[in-house]
Amino acid sequence: MCKHAQHFGYDKEGVIMNYAMALDYQNCINCKACETACKEENGVQLGVHKQRIWVGIVEGTIFGKPYVNLYPSQCNHCMNAPCVSVCPTNASYYAPGGIVKVDAHKCILCKGCMEACPYDARFIDDTTVAVDKCTFCDHRIEEYGTTACQATCPTKVRLFGDLNDENSDLVKLLKKEKFFFQKERSGTLPKLFYIVPKDEAYFRQSVSHDTKIYTWETFKSHFMAKSANTRSK
Repeated sequence: MCKHAQHFGYDKEGVIMNYAMALDYQNCINCKACETACKEENGVQLGVHKQRIWVGIVEGTIFGKPYVNLYPSQCNHCMNAPCVSVCPTNASYYAPGGIVKVDAHKCILCKGCMEACPYDARFIDDTTVAVDKCTFCDHRIEEYGTTACQATCPTKVRLFGDLNDENSDLVKLLKKEKFFFQKERSGTLPKLFYIVPKDEAYFRQSVSHDTKIYTWETFKSHFMAKSANTRSK
C-alpha cells in the first residue's frame, strides 16, 4: 500500500478522521502565548530558531501608510506532503488523522524533507539529533480535543478540528467564513485554513490579488477531489 493510502485514522465509531486548523489571523496580537505553550507541552528544544509554531511578520506601506501583517503558522499537515514522499527512510510519515510526523529513530538528517517543505516548517532538534516539527499535539487530542496552541491563545486565533466531522466547530466555522491557503500553488493540499478578514482594509493589505478565496463547498469540490486522486496513486 502506498504512503498516501494509509494516512487517515478512524474515530471510535469507525469514521475516517482528517485533522486541520483554521486561523483567524486578523485577531493575532503576536503575544507568543502559542509558541510558549507549544514548547512547554511538547518539550521543544529552547531557542528562537527551534519552533514548531511561529508568527510570520510582513511589513509594508500602502500610499505611504505603514502596516504590519501577522500570519500565525506551523506545519500545514498537507494531504500531499512532499516531506513524506521525499524521505528515503520513511522517517516522515502520515499518522492517524492525516497528521504528518517524524520518527526520530529513522531520521538520518539528510534534510531532504526540510528542503522539500514549502512552508519552512521543520528544524533540527539538537537533543534528539533529528528533524522536528508540529504534531498537532496528537498525544492530547483524545483527552482534550485540541492543541496546546489553541487552548492558550487569548484572542481565539486558532481552531483545531476534524474536516470529516460535519458537526465539528472547525467545519461549522468553515461553512460560515471564506478562507484561503498559503502557497497553494505548491500543490501540497495544505490544511491550515486562513480565514478571510472581515475588515476590508486588512483584507486588502494581507491577501495578494491572485490568492484564490474558497468557500466550504468550493473547497470540498476542489481539494477533496485532489486528495482522493493523490491517495489512489
